[in-house]
Amino acid sequence: MTVSVDDFKKALQLWASGVTVVTTYSEKFGNQGMTVTAFSSVSVEPPQILVCINDAADTGAGIDESGYFAVNVLASDQQYVSNQFAGGSSQAQRFENTDWQAGSKGTPLLTDSLMSLECKVVDKLKAGTHQIIIGEVHNCVCRPGEPILYYRGAYRQLDVE
Repeated sequence: MTVSVDDFKKALQLWASGVTVVTTYSEKFGNQGMTVTAFSSVSVEPPQILVCINDAADTGAGIDESGYFAVNVLASDQQYVSNQFAGGSSQAQRFENTDWQAGSKGTPLLTDSLMSLECKVVDKLKAGTHQIIIGEVHNCVCRPGEPILYYRGAYRQLDVE
């Protein structure tokens, strides 16, 4: 017997996570991006990370097309960016009012984010309703600031003294 969907969601709300926006660029789809909390390091040598993308998300098609993506870890003052990229608006609208620059493969890097990792797709795995995309990090940009967190269905900030 498996746990119910509601119980599973309730349990996962107790996991505090950082908030990221995964971006990509392809000739076919242009700039695309989405808010993602399922992000993790995989390996230091070679430097690899993973993100989980829902099969229904159109950003996944752009990553498939280009073979590249960026993970942008949001700063404490970027709740509006997380909400903007969470859906409900067109891909073009998601990039409005958000400063970005093109990375080495054209992938949008959000310039106000805490960190940006440019990655090449090296593997994909199907897991339930999602694709686990493993990327090898080719460039990282770190910026000063504090992260925004997501916990119990709400945005939080670190209490830094």
